[in-house]
Amino acid sequence: MNKTKRGTVRSDALVLFGVTGDLAHKKIFPALYAMAKRGVLDVPVVGVASSKWSLARLRKHAEDGIRSSGPVDDRAALRRVLSLLRYVSGNYNDPATFAALRTALGNARRPAHYLAIPPALFATVIKGLGAAGLAEHARVIVEKPFGRDLASAREVNRVARSAFAEDSIFRIDHFLAKEAIMNILYFRFANSFLEPIWNRNYVASVQITLSENFGVEERGAFYETAGCLRDVIQNHLFQIVALLAMEPPTYRGFGAVHGETADVFQAMRPLKSGDVVRGQYAGYRKEPGVAMNSSVETFCALRLYIDSWRWEGVPWYLRSGKFLATTAAEVIVQLKPPPQRLFADSVPATGPANYLRFRLSPNSALALAARVKRAGEEFVGDQRELYLVDERPGEEAPYERLLGDAMAGNGALFTREDAVEAAWAAVDPVLSKHSPAATYKRGSWGPKQSDALIAADGCWHNPD
Repeated sequence: MNKTKRGTVRSDALVLFGVTGDLAHKKIFPALYAMAKRGVLDVPVVGVASSKWSLARLRKHAEDGIRSSGPVDDRAALRRVLSLLRYVSGNYNDPATFAALRTALGNARRPAHYLAIPPALFATVIKGLGAAGLAEHARVIVEKPFGRDLASAREVNRVARSAFAEDSIFRIDHFLAKEAIMNILYFRFANSFLEPIWNRNYVASVQITLSENFGVEERGAFYETAGCLRDVIQNHLFQIVALLAMEPPTYRGFGAVHGETADVFQAMRPLKSGDVVRGQYAGYRKEPGVAMNSSVETFCALRLYIDSWRWEGVPWYLRSGKFLATTAAEVIVQLKPPPQRLFADSVPATGPANYLRFRLSPNSALALAARVKRAGEEFVGDQRELYLVDERPGEEAPYERLLGDAMAGNGALFTREDAVEAAWAAVDPVLSKHSPAATYKRGSWGPKQSDALIAADGCWHNPD
């Protein structure tokens, strides 16, 4: 029996629902090719969709997706991926589709079912898998969003748990699989010098920015159903908050990490309307698929508090948006100034004092800002950064890592049911009760109101 090094049984097939869609074309097929290059893809890959395609057409679609992602430098690996493909065409509401899937799986008894489909179809497919006996000894991989609010998230979880055990449900947030994000967890707990200052006594505030210099592009219809708060902040940025704010795990294992991150979500103070600023870039309403009177936000900034012993009173400022000045992701942990001003410039007149900066994209880096004395007799200095670039060519792409981990039964980079629901509980009060979205200029840093939100603790640190 094929087992992983953790002793868990590895999936013996991968089923891709929505195989003809955009996600499979752009992300999943390139990830499968990368896995084949490393010699870790050796199971059937069964695609399922309603499109009446032939297997030859699916293979052409897969090859096109792989070639579009970069040069094909291993033709044997490409042939390997294409040879493993199978295809089942049918309606997800039809039991015959799942009967055909069982036939296509052959001797495979422990498949991993990847739901690369709209969330509205999750329940239909999961119920179909359960009724056909295809959930037993199997795993299910679910793409975000996990619901639209707390009530729908609970329903998604209820349906998933009706057919699969919790440790067989893998909720994907591809952001968690980025090397720079995982480095936050490692940096915090592999070094001892942070712990004495990593609390309300020394940290003045934390701010997290995830900005994009492009718009919704062809995803206008999707964005109308989501918006920035649901699409980015409630999942991606909240996950970063959890890694920064969590208590040290009691043992080395993803179960311990999940427990600590869930505690962070549960300690988040529910947001109020005054904690949130919404914006919409000029021209958004002219995008394809967008309503002429749309009030959906393409920018969101919020002030968050974590009611725990470690973080009581420390404000966390989060913002994300489309058509901002640059594409980047960055964390600034701003430290409090020295308790006594021995020197006139101990605290800078503008900008933060000492801080730790995590650069997450487009490159990965760590920086520590400190004041350094200038040469001469006077006690004056300048703010300097100790900057460490951490680029690693050839590292696994997020979907490659997530697919491999899910098939191996390794849940470290996936989110747990209670954590998903606790995160929704924090934002639920402002999903419908909020101020109108203010229009902002493309290429700016969002509406002016976001500056007022953070004014009591300084200003936003704009990634450059």
